[in-house]
Amino acid sequence: MTRFTKTLRATGIAVGAFIAAAATPSAAQVEGRIATADISRAIISTTALQTAYNQIGTTYSAQIEQRTTKQQELSQLLQPFDTNSNGQLEESELGGVQNSPNFTQIQTLEQEVAALTNQVNAARVFAVEQIFAQYPAALSEVAQQQQVVAVVVPESLQFVAEGADITPLITTSLNTKVPSVQIVPPANYRPNANAAQIFQDIQQTLLRAQLLQQQQQAAQQGQQPATAPAGR
Repeated sequence: MTRFTKTLRATGIAVGAFIAAAATPSAAQVEGRIATADISRAIISTTALQTAYNQIGTTYSAQIEQRTTKQQELSQLLQPFDTNSNGQLEESELGGVQNSPNFTQIQTLEQEVAALTNQVNAARVFAVEQIFAQYPAALSEVAQQQQVVAVVVPESLQFVAEGADITPLITTSLNTKVPSVQIVPPANYRPNANAAQIFQDIQQTLLRAQLLQQQQQAAQQGQQPATAPAGR
């Protein structure tokens, strides 16, 4: 696991070293191909994670509902200080919050929202961590089956040929190795740092997908012909 995580952090260096080595005669003796893989996408697509996220939505429904309610209360208290109406509090606007008679209530709500969010996210990270623990084995298995000698992240390449992405194959391997996961972390649970980072990447990926879906729906609604006004 240590060697694998170090490789993750040094992807850019490893790619440069591989390209440099490719120019040497000894590298020509290595037979195989270069492939790409996206860790977050591989884990998102697993049956285990999708099932876990659905189960978390049910198991932690009370916390999620409470968080939504408290976040709405907090937003209502902070809205008057958003003088430029951009939906965010700038540094120049924070002074007004601190001097507000509701400052103590605002602080309390912020702490409560953070605590509820941490409860739900801990369950999600715990699920991700269990799948991520099997990622090195799944990657190795697919690489051997596909005769891959090097695997890099897609963002590190300027050109990727069709068929180079082995992410779906890794997902298939993970589905076999981790058919299901637990969603209730143990007491005093502290997630693995790498798993926590993967979780953040997954959340960003899901957010981008949600925003894209909303944009597509808005575009489709805009293309629909307007309903003719009813005659008298």
